[in-house]
Amino acid sequence: MDLILVSILSVLGGILLGGLTGFFIRYLLLGKRRRETDTKASAILTAAEAKRKEVLLEAKEEALKTRNAAEAEYRERRNELRGQERRFNQKEESLERKVEALEQKQLNLSGKEEKLDGKIAQAEELKEQQLQQLETTANLSLEEAKEQLISEAQEGIQGEIDRRTYELELRMNEEAEVKARKAIALAIQRLTSDVVSETTTSVVPLPSDDMKGRLIGREGRNIRALERATGVDLIIDDTPEAVTLSTFDPVRREIARVAVTKLVSDGRIHPARIEDIVAKSKIEVEENIKTAGQEAMYELGITGFHPDLVKLVGQLKYRYSYGHNILRHSVEVAFLAALMAGEIGANVDITKKAALLHDIGKAVTHEVQGGHAEIGAEIARKYNIRSEVVQAVEEHHNEDRINVEAFLVAAADAISGARPGARRDSVEHYVKRLRALEDVATSYDGVEKAYAIQAGREIRIMVKPQQVDDIGAARMAREVVKKIEKELVYPGEIKVTVVRETRALGTAR
Repeated sequence: MDLILVSILSVLGGILLGGLTGFFIRYLLLGKRRRETDTKASAILTAAEAKRKEVLLEAKEEALKTRNAAEAEYRERRNELRGQERRFNQKEESLERKVEALEQKQLNLSGKEEKLDGKIAQAEELKEQQLQQLETTANLSLEEAKEQLISEAQEGIQGEIDRRTYELELRMNEEAEVKARKAIALAIQRLTSDVVSETTTSVVPLPSDDMKGRLIGREGRNIRALERATGVDLIIDDTPEAVTLSTFDPVRREIARVAVTKLVSDGRIHPARIEDIVAKSKIEVEENIKTAGQEAMYELGITGFHPDLVKLVGQLKYRYSYGHNILRHSVEVAFLAALMAGEIGANVDITKKAALLHDIGKAVTHEVQGGHAEIGAEIARKYNIRSEVVQAVEEHHNEDRINVEAFLVAAADAISGARPGARRDSVEHYVKRLRALEDVATSYDGVEKAYAIQAGREIRIMVKPQQVDDIGAARMAREVVKKIEKELVYPGEIKVTVVRETRALGTAR
């Protein structure tokens, strides 16, 4: 037991001794490190102090250099300002001398002005005296003499005025015709537009003549229901395997055509079925109208129109003028007008929109009273179209046009309508128009004969050379043009040609 206790105490004593030894060694190491650290810190502080002194010295040198440069610049600026001050003083003295000279000149001019006023007064008195003497000598007042002089001058120069007017018109017409032909030719060459030629009545084919009886129905109830639902006259005559639909409203006629076609294909024909098919056909035609308007807009690259206005444009698909489909005509006019606008530098966007809408009034002329140009302008205003477009639509049939776009729309409209085959006219109306043109021409004195040629596009007037000279022939052409524009209604343009011939005959025997 004592041995164990001794062993334990020995171990504890060893541990304590080892701990004290380790603590002493660590203390010695820490003291050595502290001394090394102090040494390094002293070296760093010494180096920093030296660096500080060096930087401070450099800063003082730099500040001295900057101060010297600033003082030199200050002296230079001061010398420059003194020089400017001397120059300003010299200019001020020069201006004062000039002001004194101008004041002296003004005094001299005032004196001269007073002298001139006196001389002008004397001249006026002399003039009055001379006028009085002239009036006494000529027995004419001043106003009477002026009137006589003006009258004699007008008579003397009237022929010269007519001659110069004639020459100017010839030169202007030649230049304008060359430029117009170039623009129109370029526009037409670049235009490819299909022309739809359809009749103004719709014919629905039938599989057999027995279907006519089914369309009529018992005691005519089916045909009455169909006419009442569509507002279209259903003409059933001796034409084999066909019925004709007739109405002034092309949209109603198209609805009726679609409805009858569906009824014939389905075979179930009775009043209730007719009303159902007509309602569905109406929806289908309205969709076709909307699609036609959108296609026209897409074809021309026009955007921003109100959907109702696009629908009105689509309705033109079922409108015709002289057998010419108005929607295709409007698209064709828009292409032509836009191309001509591009050639002459006009606003292409305004011209294109105005050309497309120039006949928009015809979509509702069967519902609204008035000319289609005025109606179209009101429609365009209703849908907030630009004022320039509205003006061009309203003026395209008016001779008193203001903006260039209206002239381009009118020209393109005339080109589209004058193209061979574009329009059809009745023989009676055609003959009346030619006779009216000839009557206008023969109403003037000195006209020997007048002929309407080129399907009424030109009128040639033969005048008597003894009564009408060259200047008078030019004057007559202008007057006939004005009278035709004022009194007659015609499509496109009419060329007036006055022909004056002098023939000398002799017979040798």
